[in-house]
Amino acid sequence: MRTIITILIVIAVIVGAYLIYTAYQNQQEQAALSSLQTVSATRGNLTATVGATGVVRANQSATLVWQTNGIVDRVAVSPGERVEDDQVLADLAQTSLPQNVILARADLVEAQNALDNLRQSGLSREQALQALHDAQRAVIEAERALDPFEDDAYADKLDQAREDVVDAQEALQNAQEDFEPYQDWAEDNQTRKNFEDRLNDAQRDYDEAVRALDMLEIDSDVAVSNLSIANAQLADAQREYDRLKDGPDPDEVASLEARISAAQATLDMASLKAPFAGTVTEITVKPGDQVAPGAVAFRLDDLSRLLVDVQISEVDINRIARGQSVSLTFDAIQDQEYHGVVTEVAQVGNPVEGVVEFVVTVELNDADEKVKPGMTGAVNIVVEQLENVLLVPNRAVRVAEGERVVYVLREDAMEQVPITLGSSSDTMSEVVDGSLQSGDAIILNPPQFFGNDGPPFFRR
Repeated sequence: MRTIITILIVIAVIVGAYLIYTAYQNQQEQAALSSLQTVSATRGNLTATVGATGVVRANQSATLVWQTNGIVDRVAVSPGERVEDDQVLADLAQTSLPQNVILARADLVEAQNALDNLRQSGLSREQALQALHDAQRAVIEAERALDPFEDDAYADKLDQAREDVVDAQEALQNAQEDFEPYQDWAEDNQTRKNFEDRLNDAQRDYDEAVRALDMLEIDSDVAVSNLSIANAQLADAQREYDRLKDGPDPDEVASLEARISAAQATLDMASLKAPFAGTVTEITVKPGDQVAPGAVAFRLDDLSRLLVDVQISEVDINRIARGQSVSLTFDAIQDQEYHGVVTEVAQVGNPVEGVVEFVVTVELNDADEKVKPGMTGAVNIVVEQLENVLLVPNRAVRVAEGERVVYVLREDAMEQVPITLGSSSDTMSEVVDGSLQSGDAIILNPPQFFGNDGPPFFRR
């Protein structure tokens, strides 16, 4: 009896321990489940982007420096002023200019006067006149070469040659007809050989008659063509002579024009001009300053277009194309997004710390006065727009045994679901394959480490 009581007590202890363990386990499961964050898998639109950072720059920029020595006489612009192409920005005092600049004015006047006189006077025309005489002689020689082909003797020769061709053709045809009955006879048959020899002789006579006629006709055609060419060359020579007989020598004109350009370029060193239309963004010179060649005076920027150059890795470059939309944000401009478009994609990459990167240029479409060259901006290039695709949050995706998975909460238990991803944005990814269904409760914070028995409440 005592043994039975002992057994019952042991059984009661075991059952009690089991019930206590089960209650504790259920309590742990409920605590774990209550800590999980979930979101439903949904279908929606996805904008895939490639991100990078870059610095804003103007469409065109130039640092203007002095080309000669002198004292600044006038600064004609102010910072932020809009200027036109070739507009004077500053001048040097004439009395402070070096000797070569002062002498350039006299050289300019002298060369300009010489050019004016050259254009007004009668210049040498011997070369053009000689070409005209040569062309006239060529026409006369071509006419003489054509004369033999225009008399009766040539016409008689031509008629006779044509008759010879007709006669030879008839003889050849007769020889062919005479030979035809013996064509299939043995080649060593004497009768066949005699008729074949007659046929060969007739063929040679016909070929020679045709060649003779061709030579007569070709010689005539060549003479006619030579006369046409000579007449055309005469017309060209006459036009050239008419053009030059009262005009200046082109070489002298070119030489004087080069002198004028050189003198003007030297004189232009006494002032600074805008090389393009833009905005004066920096002035480092004041009236009275003593300057030397290379001294910086202005910075000029074309702010009509603002650009951002970004570096895109070789992994993503083939997804980038001209015309793609771009969104931009700047640390210096809070709570404002700008828009742009890809305008240039480099064809050649550059290695940067072991990674090949390509320069992509973006133009801002809606830049305002807040956006300034030199600002750093975050650039997101829209490479793909997807509609009605199954989406999962990027933060929910894990890698298990070499494949991407998400954990789904089903019937109060976690289930590992393998997935294949397509395009991605900063926060969401497209699911292109797998058993994940729209509406599934995706766990955003699954346990990172599991025991030897796998994740709690785990099902595959």
